[in-house]
Amino acid sequence: MLEIRPSCENCDKELPMDSAEARICTFECTFCATCVEEILENVCPNCGGGFEKRPIRPKKYLEKYPPSSKRVYKPVDMENFKTVLAQTKNIKPANR
Repeated sequence: MLEIRPSCENCDKELPMDSAEARICTFECTFCATCVEEILENVCPNCGGGFEKRPIRPKKYLEKYPPSSKRVYKPVDMENFKTVLAQTKNIKPANR
């Protein structure tokens, strides 16, 4: 079950559980669409994978399976990320 984290790891933008702006990688690293598209270029700074739109949990399951309140805020160190980005951004996520 997805955690559905409440904010972008890079800019700390609020990403409510029904946000169409939330993007996640296979490890559930959570970022906003702006950071993914304009800064990260669809490369997760934590694992090097790609991002997908985070699904929205059906309301009937929210009481039994609430979204996480765990905030992960660790802005991307762009100097270190440049190397990862250069090596991976031109490779399709499925081939990384």
